[in-house]
Amino acid sequence: MAADTPLLDVRNLAVTFSTEAGPVRAVDGVSFTVEAGQVFGIVGESGSGKTVSLLSVIGLLGKRGVTMEGSIRLNGRELIGLSEGEMRAIRGREIAMIFQDPMTAMTPVYSVGTQIIEQIRVHEKLSKKAARDRAIELLAAVGIPNPKAAVDRYPHELSGGMRQRAMIAMALSCNPSIILADEPTTALDVTVQAQILDLLLKLREDFNSAIVLITHDMGVIAEIADRVVVMYAGRIVESGEKDALLYTPRHPYTQGLLTSIPPLEGERLHRLPSIGGTPPSLLRLPPGCAFAPRCAYVHDRCISAKPVLTNAPHAYACFREVTP
Repeated sequence: MAADTPLLDVRNLAVTFSTEAGPVRAVDGVSFTVEAGQVFGIVGESGSGKTVSLLSVIGLLGKRGVTMEGSIRLNGRELIGLSEGEMRAIRGREIAMIFQDPMTAMTPVYSVGTQIIEQIRVHEKLSKKAARDRAIELLAAVGIPNPKAAVDRYPHELSGGMRQRAMIAMALSCNPSIILADEPTTALDVTVQAQILDLLLKLREDFNSAIVLITHDMGVIAEIADRVVVMYAGRIVESGEKDALLYTPRHPYTQGLLTSIPPLEGERLHRLPSIGGTPPSLLRLPPGCAFAPRCAYVHDRCISAKPVLTNAPHAYACFREVTP
């Protein structure tokens, strides 16, 4: 791989699902790059296309009723068009995923250790004992108490935080170069959430793995992300370095997300601002800007034409000119 080649390069990704009501374009022309060791955040409301984008990268959308266009390159290798056998060899070894709900993502009838051991032995030529020892080491590395006993426990015997740690251990079992994390802290209390975020940062330092983090929590983004994209109705509406995006947001949707967060300093607000309305149906998107029906700055051009993402380090898709 050339020195200037990004670890993950997604170009003009589009994903369309065939449904009884008609085609649904869940992802529409999404492009982004992730560098080695980078924490890359993807933010947006439910239904914005975040999870579908990551499932496309790891090849878990299936084939029936799904049409994918564009390019996904991992270490310079094109992933779109690979057979299921070729993708199975890549999953776990080069790219891994931490799912939002480990209780449903892990098989309930097998112990946590059995599931980690299976992944290790699929990708590496290790004996069952060596793989078990590796699983115990991983459980210890993610902070699970008494890992020698925990390796034989079933998912329902662990707390939510411990299950999420076990899922992270499984994702790290073959030292992948990139980890996709789909809202890994959503179902956890604030204390455990902070522990998981600290763990992800530590693992990034220890293994130099890049992390693509999906979240709707701007506080999580402020804590660990390096670069951020904001998605709305299947498209990227703003993209930039974390500090630039958090302190000088340019798209009205990003501004709305940030103003809905309680301030830590200053006067206490009687009521937090909110974004009016609801996200549009992907079956019936408006002809112009998808955010126009909810935007305070909407004008005639927004109703008839779709804004494109500007070509800049801090890019945004809006007809409204914003002074840097």
